Amino acid sequence: MTLQANPTVTVFERSPDEGRGLARDMRVRWALEEVGQPYDVRPVSFAAMKEPAHRALHPFGQIPTFVDGDLSLFETGAIVLHIASHHEGLLPLDADAHARAINWMFAALGTIEPTIVDREVVLYLERSESWFEQRLRTVEDRIRGRLNDLSRRLGDADWLDGAFSAGDLMTVDVLRRLDGSGLLEEYPSLYAYVARAEARPAFNRAFDAQRAFFNAAGAM
Repeated sequence: MTLQANPTVTVFERSPDEGRGLARDMRVRWALEEVGQPYDVRPVSFAAMKEPAHRALHPFGQIPTFVDGDLSLFETGAIVLHIASHHEGLLPLDADAHARAINWMFAALGTIEPTIVDREVVLYLERSESWFEQRLRTVEDRIRGRLNDLSRRLGDADWLDGAFSAGDLMTVDVLRRLDGSGLLEEYPSLYAYVARAEARPAFNRAFDAQRAFFNAAGAM
């Protein structure tokens, strides 16, 4: 079974990340590029994201959404898993390795990403609080705990479990949210791991596509 031609991914009309590929549509774009599936994008404004038409696709009023024929999905983990399950290249054929790749997808979203998002909340919403510095140190120490564990597990391997998989794609995309924090640089093996993934042709196609879209939107 294959996806129908040109599924549509919703993206920010004007992304707050200024084209750095940190919005969550990036992981969906990347997965589609890895498997060679053409796709369309539909820009959505912040106001439109909260309107009934968009909430019919994403009940929480966020992006991205993924629409392919009659199928509509709104969680990036589910979207990437759907893409990987319908195309070769992102999930191993061996049943056990297949399950482990999915396990890493869940770990990226459920164990690693929440601590990183906590840091973003502190920086953007709590900076004026008297306890900001202490809270930031606490959150960053929690991130270091996750990075310590991940670095130990990765060791000197190129990827988490053999060949590159959807587990690596999701893990790297989560780690990229630390860009500019200096935290990832404290772990040379993880820094190299992210750089290795960012050197993949599919990543660069996805990044260039979202960057070009951001530049075009900014020129309007």
